[in-house]
Amino acid sequence: MDLTTTAYGTWSGGRFMHFGETLDEARYRSCIQLAYEAGFRTFVTADVYGNGKADELLGEALEGIDRDSYCLVGTLGHDFYQGQRQGNRGYPRFTDPELRGPEGYLSYLRMACEKSLERCRTNHFDLVMLHNPDEAGYTNPAVWEGMEALRGEGLAGMLGIAPGPANGFTLDLIHCLEQFGDSIDWAMLILNPLEPWPVGLALPACEKFGTKVLTRVVDFGGLFFGDMKEGHEFKPGDHRAYRPDGWVEHGLEKIERMRPIADRHGLTMVQFAAIWNLSQKPVESVVPTFIQEAGDQARPIEDRIREFAVMPELRLSAEEIEEVKAIGDNTGCMMLKGASKRHETSERPDEWPMRADLLQLAGRYGLGEDW
Repeated sequence: MDLTTTAYGTWSGGRFMHFGETLDEARYRSCIQLAYEAGFRTFVTADVYGNGKADELLGEALEGIDRDSYCLVGTLGHDFYQGQRQGNRGYPRFTDPELRGPEGYLSYLRMACEKSLERCRTNHFDLVMLHNPDEAGYTNPAVWEGMEALRGEGLAGMLGIAPGPANGFTLDLIHCLEQFGDSIDWAMLILNPLEPWPVGLALPACEKFGTKVLTRVVDFGGLFFGDMKEGHEFKPGDHRAYRPDGWVEHGLEKIERMRPIADRHGLTMVQFAAIWNLSQKPVESVVPTFIQEAGDQARPIEDRIREFAVMPELRLSAEEIEEVKAIGDNTGCMMLKGASKRHETSERPDEWPMRADLLQLAGRYGLGEDW
């Protein structure tokens, strides 16, 4: 089964990514079940969330539902089996040379996939994605030979790549598509009307290589759901509290400038954000973060799920897409991850030195040399 227009991610609900209130296990499972009842037919999980706990809760929530009635997406790449967590850097990627060499990639991927499937209470993923790869994940043929083996063994129907968690990796992604595009059916990328850059630079390459795009963070940290107001206070530990001061107010001001377009089509603002994404080739699916905001006045997370479950069929015009892109233009708002001229050595799993072949690639795609 291929991905549907809307998808539900197991990072929702605050248990594994710290946004808003943390749902207890019963409510967390009930939200997944509500999502299915409301019309979601694609569910996305990652084995590293809770060291497998997200997989388990998803499997419990979907137990008894016809497996052929929904698309299941798994993501693999963080080695929490043998690797040691490195503070806020998380677990090392399975391609870390201190853990194994290329000859061990396949056995790791098979093991991780089988264990994730067991926790999800099924025997196959419709799509398996490489989760937050390091440089080896983008460049080493042994990685993608291992991913293809998962498909060949029936553990995965399709294959994909999910860069992140921070934005960027544009040149690395395009290079990966050039080298291994025949293996990559889907890419999960960050895109929304307030973050058209830098993923917008990679969309033409995804279309060129026939890679479909699932976009995450379409809600922009919950802002498009409409519950956050000027001066919003985040509870201690909420990831969004670490964003630059004023990001809520700045985002709300831009959203108000976009609102007439949403009103013209009878869309709520989160529907509008999703439709803006889906109006661009080759975006075919959107997955938000469902958050139970702190405070007694916050709208229930269940209402957010119902609102997002089924998207209207309409698409924005090319002129509307560009109008929104101009309002939300965030070019240069952050230092991009991946290959960069800032680094002479690779000291983190998501940053590495720029290579000459990537600058040549940037020239071919008209992306400039300022990386």
